[in-house]
Amino acid sequence: MKKTSHNIAILGFGVVGGGVAKLVTDNSEELFKYTGKKIVIKRILDLRDFPDSPFASLVTHSFDDILADDEIDTVIEVMGGSHPAYEFTVAALKKGKNVISSNKEVVANFGDEFVSIAREMGVSYRFEAAVGGGIPVISPLLFAIRQNKMREVRGILNGTTNYILTKMFTYGDSFESALADAQARGYAERNPDADVLGIDASRKIAILAALGFDMLAKVDEIPTEGITGIRAADVKAAESIGHKIKLLGRCVARDGAEPYIMVAPFLLPSDSPLSSVNGVYNAIEVVAEPLGNVMFYGQGAGAGATASAVVSDLIPIIAYDNVNPIVPGFNKTDYSPKSTFDEFVSKNYIALPITAANKAREVFGDITEISVDGEFAFTTEGMTEKALADKLETLGISPLSRIRFL
Repeated sequence: MKKTSHNIAILGFGVVGGGVAKLVTDNSEELFKYTGKKIVIKRILDLRDFPDSPFASLVTHSFDDILADDEIDTVIEVMGGSHPAYEFTVAALKKGKNVISSNKEVVANFGDEFVSIAREMGVSYRFEAAVGGGIPVISPLLFAIRQNKMREVRGILNGTTNYILTKMFTYGDSFESALADAQARGYAERNPDADVLGIDASRKIAILAALGFDMLAKVDEIPTEGITGIRAADVKAAESIGHKIKLLGRCVARDGAEPYIMVAPFLLPSDSPLSSVNGVYNAIEVVAEPLGNVMFYGQGAGAGATASAVVSDLIPIIAYDNVNPIVPGFNKTDYSPKSTFDEFVSKNYIALPITAANKAREVFGDITEISVDGEFAFTTEGMTEKALADKLETLGISPLSRIRFL
């Protein structure tokens, strides 16, 4: 007899877990139309109790209650962090349960293993919400774009840093002031390192690189820079040449070799689609042949947006009785993006003390000078990372700022 319901468990009842429970409950009729089955929340795992919640009776403090329940078809992991999310995911998959995750850290670190187990067990492992919050990008990338030749995947992958940079450009705030405002509004954590140092974005570009280029690089091997060094003088210089500064994650194809993967601030021309993305919004741009450029834009965080992405993964699992594509090409690699980054080529913005002007002209040769009060700022022609490092070593002076051009 065909089942008329699909039972789920939610691991973690914070902002996202609560959002998933609310969406599944409030939109039950719409979901039934799409799937033909009623979605039933059987268990919610959390360390806390929620006596005032309408879901209070479903809360358990033991994952074993979920694992032992053969009626639970899909486990939704929205806990965050690598552990115990890793252990719970492996156990659920090996028990023959589908798993959906919004947890970028665990996907970036162990996604290859999860996909392998899911394939072996004939279940699904899905993670649309792990990159870009509510932006639907993973499924389109896998099943609507990969027939093209991938040239690059790049994007504004962290809403907190984008909000800070927007404040710096729009209102002239310092980095410190913009960060404090982001923290006051709840966009940044009390310890904002994962955001402002680029760690969050590096996890997300690792996932996108795995999907677009069939290789899952280790996050700590991705060259990563944050935005803590962006100064008011850099903002003025960028504006003077018609550019904005955005923190981008990039995976750039190289013919016959592994792609470049990086996270860093970049100078974008004002007519670039990514340069107009402001506030806490995220955007991901895919460049492919013969398709061209396609951009995905939307809210990168929040209960509603992330819950929407989570449930978008649930629909095909239910509607097609798990006869759906397993994530292809999501394989761990020994390739280190750091090992080849010296060969990456870009134009650069450099700011130096005014006293270094004459020597900089001598060392760098063909440059375009930018008027910046009290500093000597200029742009270089395209050169490799190694060539730039060699010139700076010859100069013997650490730059006040160095930012690459997109």
